Amino acid sequence: MPRSTAARLLGVSHTALNRWVASGDVPVVMTKQGRKEVPIPVLLELQERVAEQRSSGQRRLHALEPVMMEGRQSADQLREQGEPLDPFAQESPHRVADLHSLAYHRAVAARLRRSMVEEAQRKLRRWETEGKIDPRHAKAWKEVFDLPMEKIREAITVDDEPGRDLRQNSPFAGFLTEPERRTLLGLP
Repeated sequence: MPRSTAARLLGVSHTALNRWVASGDVPVVMTKQGRKEVPIPVLLELQERVAEQRSSGQRRLHALEPVMMEGRQSADQLREQGEPLDPFAQESPHRVADLHSLAYHRAVAARLRRSMVEEAQRKLRRWETEGKIDPRHAKAWKEVFDLPMEKIREAITVDDEPGRDLRQNSPFAGFLTEPERRTLLGLP
């Protein structure tokens, strides 16, 4: 979505949104026309979090700022927990993708709560209804969701072939903020 429209939907100025983009807090994608736009899923997540912030009664103006700061603080905590992945590691591109996914799921597992599992289950059901996931992968995820919480954490972070297959179709995608994801990837 164009940044000007995204700024209006979030209730911030175009200049403010551009600052968040420049700092890496809000991701953008390049269009075929060469314009930088905000991906719609990111915009929807931010809009929901800003609405929660405003409805809490704590802030009516500048509601995006605490949302962005929360993401930065989470990223700082991830940075303190360990070294980010080296994007220039001498691994095959496929293995680097596997390692990124593993790091992502380890971060999710560290804060995994029942509400997050329930959200992932809803996403999985939606994918099944829309035909967006192979039935074998959906079955594997359902088996994981039937496990106790500690076993779910183990299942999504094991570095073996079944674990890698599972993570390639993860309903936990989108559970980290952009700053957290960038930190895991070793990006500024």
